[in-house]
Amino acid sequence: MRLSIFFLLSFLIYSCKNPKTENTVSDSQTLNDSIVTSNDSIKDFREFKVLDSKFIDVSQLWQPFENDLKDFTAETYNNLKPLILEADIPTLQNHISEGHLSYELLTKFYLYRIKKFDRENSLSLNSVISLNPNAIKEAIEADQTDFEVEPHPIYGMPILLKDNINTSGMPTTAGAVALQNNNTDDAFVVKQLKRKGAIILGKANLSEWAYFFCNDCPSGYSAIGGQTLNPYGRRIMDTGGSSSGSGVAVAANFCVAAVGSETSGSILSPSSQNSIVGLKPTIGLLSRSGIVPISSTLDTPGPMTKNVTDNAIVLDAMLGFDNNDSKSIDTTSETGFYNSNMLFKADFSGKRFGAFKRLLEDSLYVQAIADLKSKGAKIIEIEEEKNDLPDFLRLLNLDMKNDLPKYLSDDASNDVVVTSVKDVIDFNKKDSVNRMPYGQKLFEGIVADSAANEAFQNIKNTLKTNGRRFYDKPMKAHNLDGFLSINNYHAGFAAVAEYPAITVPMGYTEKGAPKGLTFISKPLSENDLLQWAYIYEQVSKRRKAPKNYN
Repeated sequence: MRLSIFFLLSFLIYSCKNPKTENTVSDSQTLNDSIVTSNDSIKDFREFKVLDSKFIDVSQLWQPFENDLKDFTAETYNNLKPLILEADIPTLQNHISEGHLSYELLTKFYLYRIKKFDRENSLSLNSVISLNPNAIKEAIEADQTDFEVEPHPIYGMPILLKDNINTSGMPTTAGAVALQNNNTDDAFVVKQLKRKGAIILGKANLSEWAYFFCNDCPSGYSAIGGQTLNPYGRRIMDTGGSSSGSGVAVAANFCVAAVGSETSGSILSPSSQNSIVGLKPTIGLLSRSGIVPISSTLDTPGPMTKNVTDNAIVLDAMLGFDNNDSKSIDTTSETGFYNSNMLFKADFSGKRFGAFKRLLEDSLYVQAIADLKSKGAKIIEIEEEKNDLPDFLRLLNLDMKNDLPKYLSDDASNDVVVTSVKDVIDFNKKDSVNRMPYGQKLFEGIVADSAANEAFQNIKNTLKTNGRRFYDKPMKAHNLDGFLSINNYHAGFAAVAEYPAITVPMGYTEKGAPKGLTFISKPLSENDLLQWAYIYEQVSKRRKAPKNYN
């Protein structure tokens, strides 16, 4: 069956740690946003051990663009803002086809914004780690290319990648000094994007080692990238993580879209906390090859965008079967999973959603449910199953203990001297102030953990069984199509069950903190998730761009 979202151009966001609450799950509570039940409290982040990167030379970062950006003036930038800011991909493509915009100007616009807002100023967000020195050249080539057949909608669109995704021309650091010179070939999903004509604009900051490194560091911190900051509450609100830079950069209009990765909450968390759309796909729908891992059991990349239409387009552009990924799903052997313009034909007729009773204390959630009801959705209030996630932390420990050395051997640069988690620990100790200011407690836990193969398999089986039971039991009892959650509150169960999830902006608290309505459903239900998210997005229209970055 062919998986495709061939949109006609004319129509056409691993875990972070949040404030602890009374409801927690086993030993994953210190790692996993899935345990968090309330995201209302806003941390005071005015005191950081590290704010700005000690490893990025800003003048060197911009040196490749000096000549090309000389003629891109503030006047040009201001004239382009109405065409580009908050526009979706089909709208941008229409502007280009009508001659009002070009891929070159679009790319320069985003570079201008990154330079204007991202580092070393009073509004800096520290969301971008590196830039593609050939981005403008590639955009000019895109403008000069003629097609007999309309290209994929992603063609010519500047995309940022989380800096744990291998990308030629820029190092892939995972935010860690040990990988500072990790110059690699493209990951499988990057090859797919490039084949369809996407322009890789640069790499986005992240919580170091996808937030499976330090136990007490804030979301969005990495030694290489510094501290990512939330544009809705700079130095006040949590960015979410670990795909922090991807979420922040999309929210601040530094790119058309970004790619993040998730083990348990790492796309859903920063997407919801930066008021964007983030999809955590079914594990195996997108290749994981060439991505710095935490867990080969749970990891997946996914699209992070300002709207649902763009999310579907970016997802489609990355699809493809990867022989080197043991969980890769052969998307070409099926039909009808996606179809062109499917978002615009979506409706809620006969759809039944489980709403968790405990979350009904949240006024934004209640309003979101009312919005869904107004479009015909049936809402069934349910109690959460009393399941736990035993040995969740051990699953991550044992996977990363095996998976990171494999990445370092097979996919990293020969210039990288570390070969294991233990090597990274020892490397960091040589300059602890700069390489590990918050410690490396989680890495130390990985080294200390071990299990026989049978015991490890039992851990994975138990977690998957418990995760599936959490969703499958009420789904069967109430004949549900999906579930409604907030942010990444149920990301841990979705992770181990290998259920996909999508979060969509649902508004802001009284203190201005963004929140997302999260749809969760059974494996390979991305078509349904995107349709449901699209209907909700259109009826609610809750996203507002951060006011200081307009």
